[in-house]
Amino acid sequence: MSNCQVLARTHCSHRVSQPDIRGCVIVKWGIMTTPRNEPKLNLVRLDKDLPLPTRAHPTDAGIDLYSAEDVQIEPGQRILVGTGVAIGLPLGTVGLIHPRSGLALRHGLSIVNTPGTIDADYRGEVKVCLINLDPEQTIEISRGDRIAQLVIQQVSLCEVNEVADAAALGETERGAGGYGSTGQ
Repeated sequence: MSNCQVLARTHCSHRVSQPDIRGCVIVKWGIMTTPRNEPKLNLVRLDKDLPLPTRAHPTDAGIDLYSAEDVQIEPGQRILVGTGVAIGLPLGTVGLIHPRSGLALRHGLSIVNTPGTIDADYRGEVKVCLINLDPEQTIEISRGDRIAQLVIQQVSLCEVNEVADAAALGETERGAGGYGSTGQ
C-alpha cells in the first residue's frame, strides 16, 4: 500500500482484499485507500451553514450537492437553485451535475440540462437547473436538502480539425446510423 493514502475512515460492510481497477482498497478494519495521484477537488463553502458536499458512501461516484434556499417548484416549472459552494476543478476534468435517482423516482424532480456541465475554469457558485416533471404535485425543497450529485470525470481537450468531407472521417460498421437505427 505504499502508493496509496488513507482517504477516509469508515465502517464499511465491504471486505475487499485486492485493489479495484483504480487501485482502491477497502481493508478489513474499514480504512479506504486511494492512489496518491488522485486529484483533489478544491471547494469553498460560500454558505458556511450548509453541509459540506460529500459522498453518501466512500465509493460513490457522485458527491451530493445541497440546496442553499427554500424553493417550491410547480408542475412543469424550471428553477435555478444555488448550492452555496464554488469549486476549482483540476484541469483536464469536467464536473457533471446529475439528478438524484430517489428524487427523480419519488417526486419527478430532474435537471433540465442533464447532465449540467461545469468547466474546469469556472469559479462561480455551482447552481442546479431543476425541473418538476410531475404533472400535478408541487415539489418543496428545503434549504439543506440534497438536490443533485456532482460527478467529476477526466475530459479530452481535443483540437477541432476540419476535414474536406465525410469520407475523411473514416469508415465504421455503424456509419451514419443513429436515432433508432438499431431497431431499439
